[in-house]
Amino acid sequence: MKRQIYNELRVWKNRKDRKPLVILGARQVGKTWIMRHFGKQEYENVAYINCDDESRVKDMFMPDYDMERILLSIQVITGVKVVPGKTLVILDEIQEVERGLHSLKYFYEKIPECHVMVAGSLLGITLRKGESFPVGKVDILNMYPMNFPEFLDATGNQELNGIICSREWKVIDLMKDKFENLLRQYHFVGGMPNVVSKYVENGDVHEVRREQEAIMDAYRRDISKHTTEREAIRIGQVLDSLPSQLAKENKKFIYGAVRKGARAADFELAIQWLVDAGIVHRVPRISEARMPLKFYASPDAFKMFLLDCGLLGCMTDTTAADMLIDNKVFTEFKGAFAEQFVAQELVSLGVKPYYWSNDRTPAEIDFVIQHKGKVVPIEVKASTNVRSKSLAQFIKDNGGLKGLRLSLCQYIDQEWMENVPLYALSGWMNQGE
Repeated sequence: MKRQIYNELRVWKNRKDRKPLVILGARQVGKTWIMRHFGKQEYENVAYINCDDESRVKDMFMPDYDMERILLSIQVITGVKVVPGKTLVILDEIQEVERGLHSLKYFYEKIPECHVMVAGSLLGITLRKGESFPVGKVDILNMYPMNFPEFLDATGNQELNGIICSREWKVIDLMKDKFENLLRQYHFVGGMPNVVSKYVENGDVHEVRREQEAIMDAYRRDISKHTTEREAIRIGQVLDSLPSQLAKENKKFIYGAVRKGARAADFELAIQWLVDAGIVHRVPRISEARMPLKFYASPDAFKMFLLDCGLLGCMTDTTAADMLIDNKVFTEFKGAFAEQFVAQELVSLGVKPYYWSNDRTPAEIDFVIQHKGKVVPIEVKASTNVRSKSLAQFIKDNGGLKGLRLSLCQYIDQEWMENVPLYALSGWMNQGE
């Protein structure tokens, strides 16, 4: 599989001021695979240790941070001698080893010539338990499920990515039916690498759903493993409420939808746990369309999206027929899948999404982003019904902005707003590069 993070790893490897690299991401987004694949392609040897199931590594950092001793231990465990610049050291699930995270400081300070990668799906949770994090001593990359361009590559449609990147809108319009069909497939399959791999191998939609269910079960086991019983119940309640939250016309997160009479104080920690674990994306509301948007973000009002549209379909028991054959994925569910798709695409492209709404009116702008030095309000339409009353008024009230509408209509530039097909979002985002 071709992952876009590969190029970022190559940049990391070639940096003169390279530090140990921490790859953050939810369980099963492909962290282990990309580290091992990158090591195999770019280095002579790979010294790989899974800290979760290798008992000999449990006390490796406890006596001291003697790096000569630690490198010798790594060689004994892996059978690979660590040669600076030629060997990639991978410590997977490093959060499972006491003082493992803190050891990265000494890899950087004492043996900076050693190339080290680590990964963990719950590092944010580990930090809250008192683990010392080597601030300023590590490089960090975030990894997400496969986005739509990566899905096109994986399904043998690399040429379509080229068409999207070209932004030849007339050609893209000619391929409309094929793009929409592949977008339906992506809505159902999602971007979790194991799920995509199964789909590519045999096209079995039942196997796809079984893999998705297994991932959700793994997340729930993680919740039970890393929290108290009481907190695990609350985290599970928040997670289970997501489909109903996203099915509302106004998708602002409502605590009362989690449990009747619930207050923010009851579920703040549960929500933060899911964010730290990478299972959900939190999209704050802004009060002003000015840069930097973060200055105008409210901590109390937000939307929440799951990390992957395929897992959302699994949670809602949406059938393969509804998503792959019928048009329901585009015409029903109050745009839930379309907004979910856009949220995860933006995040995977390195863009922090916000949204805007006004408590005095029903007006809402689905997403607001900072892109190439400008504030861009985004309206998402799941089909070809594209009335943009809220977006038009927002542009009128905020002079100097130009809107982006994502829908299934063909590309058109109306000066105050561009309409871009949903499936061509990545091409629009990368324009000028």
